[in-house]
Amino acid sequence: MENIKSRLKNSDKNSMMLLLIAVLIFGIMAVLAPSSFLGIKNIQGMCTQFPEFGLISFGMMLAMISGGIDLSLVGIANFSGITAAYIMVKMGGSPASILLGCIAAVIVGAICGCFNGFMIGYLQIPAMLVTLCGLQLYTGCGLMITKGPAITGLPEGYSILGNGTLAGVPVAFILFILGALLVSFLLRSTVYGQHVRYMGTNSMASRYSGINNLTVTVKTYAVSGVLGSLAGLIMVSRYNSAKTDYGSSYTLLSLLIVVLGGTNPDGGKGSAVGGLLSVIVLQLVSSAFNIMRVDSSLKTFVWGVILIVVIVIGQIGSRKRGRE
Repeated sequence: MENIKSRLKNSDKNSMMLLLIAVLIFGIMAVLAPSSFLGIKNIQGMCTQFPEFGLISFGMMLAMISGGIDLSLVGIANFSGITAAYIMVKMGGSPASILLGCIAAVIVGAICGCFNGFMIGYLQIPAMLVTLCGLQLYTGCGLMITKGPAITGLPEGYSILGNGTLAGVPVAFILFILGALLVSFLLRSTVYGQHVRYMGTNSMASRYSGINNLTVTVKTYAVSGVLGSLAGLIMVSRYNSAKTDYGSSYTLLSLLIVVLGGTNPDGGKGSAVGGLLSVIVLQLVSSAFNIMRVDSSLKTFVWGVILIVVIVIGQIGSRKRGRE
């Protein structure tokens, strides 16, 4: 218990650091390119872009807090989005088809997550292997539906999810905030939140204390799958089509966001606030790169370098705390 309280305090420190970094980046870009960076279009553009990988990052964070990892989320997102698109097109694009497609996508995400959780929790197969195979499996399922080309001809009303606004606020951003609030509630205000942290800290000790690790694992990956499906729905809406290769860079990006947000790769530690601030920081950096016309290949290289540096610093800090 004391170990978890200590980790929560460290999470608060990490969140403050991320907040300061976000303010610093915002201030620098406000001076260097005020008209471009502070423009309404740029701010709305940022709020429209990051909900996709932000929701995937929250799914990754839950899996990592539990002591695992979910590398299948991009596959789940695309499979769910393809399922929704297929239903909408086959039903003629009516309002009922949009609702049914969205519901089906969420169900698909939950089923994929439950499958991952069962394989990890019951069969005791390492999460990395299960979810890496799951990525290929769910991508293959999507390909079986599309037969290769993207599904197009989606109903016009569906585009509001990824490109529309509500009182000037992007609908995708609102959906992202609701997802963040859900994750925060689960981690801070439910028994599940306590159990997933205990299990992530020491799975054997949690089992001996009476926690059903299998149930917690399945719940974790089910919620992760649902978050992935929501990201998929936004992607399909933004691109007005459904395909299996959307969001190919989001796995690396979500790992970076989760670790930068203070989640312990070994499990037991992480917060929705840290994840949210990390998403904002990386979106600000990405927007700054775009405005400064930095090459996209260099951007990917920088994400990789930052991820390695953050992991190394985190491991050094953990060893120091262990000696104390």
